[in-house]
Amino acid sequence: MPAHRSPSFLSLQEAVGAAPTLALLRERAEASQRCLALVRPLMPAGLRQQVAPGPWGDGEWCLLVGNAAAAAKLRQLLPAMREVLLENGAQVSAIRIKVQVPGR
Repeated sequence: MPAHRSPSFLSLQEAVGAAPTLALLRERAEASQRCLALVRPLMPAGLRQQVAPGPWGDGEWCLLVGNAAAAAKLRQLLPAMREVLLENGAQVSAIRIKVQVPGR
């Protein structure tokens, strides 16, 4: 009769660390969050909560917003955002802004 082995569970961090694809995804998500933290002070207070970090990779970063008005205001801030990112060593060559409709 085989001995019963207790199941081996990995924490989320251990699972991500063991899978290179997940580790890369985590690194990109963290980089996107760091970039947003750098540029958020440039945004008007009412806009800050409407912006979420989007995909980051290959020098391109995406910001997600809930409506076209927020996207238009962010586009006006792009030069200042690029400058802050470059000053802080972020390797971002392009910033895209996407309107993300809830429920889609």
